[in-house]
Amino acid sequence: MIIGREKELQTLQVAYDSDYSEFVVVYGRRRVGKTFLVREKFNYQFTFQHAGLANEGKRQQLTSFRDSLVKQGFRPASVPATWFEAFNLLEEFIAASPDSRKVVFIDEMPWMETPQSHFVPALEHFWNGFASARKDVLLIVCGSATSWIVKNVFNNHGGLHNRVTRRIHLHPFTLHECELLAQARQLALSRYDLLQCYMVMGGVPFYWNGLKKGLSVSQNIDTLFFARDGELRNEFNALYASLYTHPETYVRVISALAAKRIGMTRNEIIEAGRLASSGKLSVVLENLENCDFIRSYQGFGASKKCTIYQLTDNFTLFYFKFMANHDGEDEHFWSHMERSSQRAAWQGLAFEQVCFAHLSQIKQSLGISGVMTKAYSWRALDDEERGPGTQIDLLIERADKVINLCEIKFAAQEYLIDKAYDMKLRWKRARFVNDTGTRASVHLTFISTFGLVPNGYANEVQSQVTADDLFLPTRDRFA
Repeated sequence: MIIGREKELQTLQVAYDSDYSEFVVVYGRRRVGKTFLVREKFNYQFTFQHAGLANEGKRQQLTSFRDSLVKQGFRPASVPATWFEAFNLLEEFIAASPDSRKVVFIDEMPWMETPQSHFVPALEHFWNGFASARKDVLLIVCGSATSWIVKNVFNNHGGLHNRVTRRIHLHPFTLHECELLAQARQLALSRYDLLQCYMVMGGVPFYWNGLKKGLSVSQNIDTLFFARDGELRNEFNALYASLYTHPETYVRVISALAAKRIGMTRNEIIEAGRLASSGKLSVVLENLENCDFIRSYQGFGASKKCTIYQLTDNFTLFYFKFMANHDGEDEHFWSHMERSSQRAAWQGLAFEQVCFAHLSQIKQSLGISGVMTKAYSWRALDDEERGPGTQIDLLIERADKVINLCEIKFAAQEYLIDKAYDMKLRWKRARFVNDTGTRASVHLTFISTFGLVPNGYANEVQSQVTADDLFLPTRDRFA
């Protein structure tokens, strides 16, 4: 059963109903559900389907492709010597098919290109010389190696230039979709539990499918990540290796960003990661953003030259905080960390990232869904003249000349603003207004788990957003 994915399913249906041949690319990070989406949509029924092999050479890839053809009813054939021959066999198979709509699904396509294999030119020839010349072919390709797809398909300057008819960028689930998944699996988790799971795993469906009924959140995290045979214990290395041909540079960038919650400029990444300043770094950053690992934004009032890159993937942040240096001896590590200050500090950061992933839900809660906005983090350093430094978790700059200055707090109960904290909030607002010279109205917004304890200081907050609001079923990811 498919949870959510309404827009993606609609796109596939429109492509299927088209009067012409369609070339659809489904892409996104590992474990996000690309293969499951396509298979479920078409009820596992295809004219032809094939999956590339991981870490295998040209001969093995071609043999596997031939075997897929034969298993699905093609005549016995020898192993093709080239990909051009392989696609000629596929053309013969499609031409003989009685299916009114020839649905061809090629999964993990980036693995099929090996050194000197000439896979991409053969794919170009198949689409341009055969499939697009007909009206009945629906070609669907997907793969976790998003960087390969972007380079060789989307940005192709040869025969595949502008040939893709529809793109489906499959993003991680929202909290709403994770809640639906948990309900479907009868996990009996409260929204507070679901929020804690999301802070660890983000919205990756495969991770959520590992949760067991009858276990607490901490027990589930221990079972998945810290047990000796934990299903996700070695996920970090597999994750980046599956996405990128040379993952070392990607991991160095991610490692650098993990050390600074608000993000880094390009030059700061180069210095912290000990990287060369070149066009390759731009490609790395673009690829990481395409896979939903990082986000980029301009500092408030800054130009595009001052782009800041921020690590937003919850699992990666969790890995660097708790798993990277874990000795592997304590299989109940997360349960033992229940009341630790280290876990409490991490919860604050992780909850911030959850909020950034649900900006459209926050806007909906604030009643500004129809207003154009930009989101920032902001900080000011200690200054002899201006005063103590400060940091603002989230700024929402609105086209209606209002700025929501958002304070984000994770707590197990209603949050209490006392006199000291009220003074801190007032200082943040004053420092921001003075430093930026903004003429917009600045509204203090509090985003917390369960809201604020009602008192005089809480009355100074113009608007509140709670965890329940983050579960709103909004799919607009570009708010």
